[in-house]
This record gives sequence, structure tokens and C-alpha cells, in this order.
Amino acid sequence: MSALAPSLEAFFTDRLISQKAASPNTIAAYALTFRLLLQFTSTRSGTPPSRLDIADLDAPLVAAFLEHLESERGNTVATRNLRLAAIHSLFSYLALRHPEHADSIRRVLSIPNKRTEVNLVTYLTDHEATELLTACDQSRRTGRRDHAMFALTIQTGLRISELVGLNCEDVTVGRGANVHTLGKGRKERRTPLVPETVKILQAYLDERAAAPHEPLFATSTGKRLSRDAIEHRLAHHVALAETTCPSLKAKRVTTHTLRHTAAMRLLLAGNDITVIALWLGHEQLATTNIYLHADMSHKQQAIDRVTPLAAKSGRYRPPDSLIGFLEAL
Repeated sequence: MSALAPSLEAFFTDRLISQKAASPNTIAAYALTFRLLLQFTSTRSGTPPSRLDIADLDAPLVAAFLEHLESERGNTVATRNLRLAAIHSLFSYLALRHPEHADSIRRVLSIPNKRTEVNLVTYLTDHEATELLTACDQSRRTGRRDHAMFALTIQTGLRISELVGLNCEDVTVGRGANVHTLGKGRKERRTPLVPETVKILQAYLDERAAAPHEPLFATSTGKRLSRDAIEHRLAHHVALAETTCPSLKAKRVTTHTLRHTAAMRLLLAGNDITVIALWLGHEQLATTNIYLHADMSHKQQAIDRVTPLAAKSGRYRPPDSLIGFLEAL
């Protein structure tokens, strides 16, 4: 076995798990990155992954892998940069353990992130959100589950990982109704629920009749819904809603779109951006500022306060001395 295999295993067990106490989501994302990288390298070189050496993962190979992600796997630039971040993390660790590969490691660490376009966030209008919820067939158990799941997401703005991790005990529908989540970066928070959402969840919980520690949103066999399953169900209902709401056809709707919808609803209701950051569990306020760019009402108010170009400049003079006296009071 080459030096790469034990070093990669130590990177996960010693660095990520023992030293950094990385979250399961981070570990899963890193593991997927290196599975893809090793499979790509093995295919190109004909060497089994367990026999690959650190020298085999040089800068040209890593650059080719990143290009492969975009051109052949159809990944976005953001995903490409996330994979590169995982590779940089591994190679920073390898630099301490294998100084004999310092030159090769340095060249890999010098590969930069790719610039991405910053697009306006996609969110649903009130009409589109209503049509999506209406598309859930509430004569079926799965339809009632999906209706409760999407109504909760649109109101609270939970991440899909938070949605997947919910247990029945995480929802309080009595006094001080809220949903408890352990979010990104292990940040614990409670998000208040409005009466309409409480009503939907109360009916769903009564039907679910599960133990407190069991998943809130489960499959027909009682197992926790996966991320892919939730996205699949959402796509199914969006397709149904498009028949009555054509504007949905122009939007790529994912679970994160519902999170954006919750944030925009708060912003358009007049809430301060810091409140929205707290609501969504954002670590940095700059992350929340994307919603200001998507809100045309704030921009319209700003332009309404600008003096028209055709207006004549000059000092204002009241038309009458008495009127001037009254305006000065």
C-alpha cells in the first residue's frame, strides 16, 4: 500500500473527526470528493485507488479532475470550488506528514478557486407558493406529508439538511409554538411557527402518531426521507402546479428556493436584514445581503427619492410670507 492510502484514512480519522470534530455532512461531502478524485485518477492511470501515491495526484491531474467535474459531470462552478476546498484541506494535512512531496503539494495548493457569477436569488411569490401547496394531493397520506413539509419550509426557511434531521419531538405546537433545529456549524436555534403552520403540523403529527425520537417526515416504511427524496417530491409537485401557475415554468425550484422564499417574505414584510440573518441561522450578515439585491421595492423607494433630471435647480422660496411662517414652525 502506498503512502496516500494511510494518509487519507488518517486525514478523516485524526484531522476531521478527532481534531476538528467535523459534522457528518462535512465528512460525507469530503468522502464523496475523494471517491470521485480517486476513481478519476484510477481510470486515467490504470492503477487501483489503494495503490495510488501522493505523486500521482499532482497539479495537472487535479486541474483535469476539476475540469471533468464541470464538463462531464455537469457540476456548477460552486460545486467545483467546494471539491477544490476539500482537496486543499487534504493537501495542507499532507504537507505536514510528507515533506518529501512539498513541491507537488505546493503546486496543488496554488490552484485557485474559479470566479462565479452572482445571480439574483430565485424565490416564489405568494401566489406561486400557494399553488405549490395546493398541488399536494391531501387525499393521500404522502400528499398530506408533503404539504406539511413544504408549508413548514416556506414559513421557517429551514435548510434541507435541517429538514431531513427533524424528529417529531423537535416540533412544539402548544404555547410558544416553534421548531427546534441543529443547523449548519452545529448552531442550535428555535424558529417560531405561525398559527396556520401550527394547524397544519398538528394535524400531521396526529396522523403520524410516531414516537418523539422518530423522524418527522418519513417514508411509507417509517424511515427518514433522504435529501434526494425530498427534492424528488418537490419537483413532482412543482410540475403539477405549473398547470395552474405558468410562471413556475421559468423557475428552477429546489428546497433552497423555499428557503429563499421564507427570507424574501420576511424582507418584504419590513423586517430588518439582521433579523432575517438570525432567523435563517446565517453566521455572516453578508450572506443575508443577497436578499436586498433581489428586492425591487427597496430600489424603487430609493429612485423615488431622487430628483427628476428635468427638475429646475434652485433654492426653494415659499409663495407667500404667511405660508413661509407656517412651514417654518
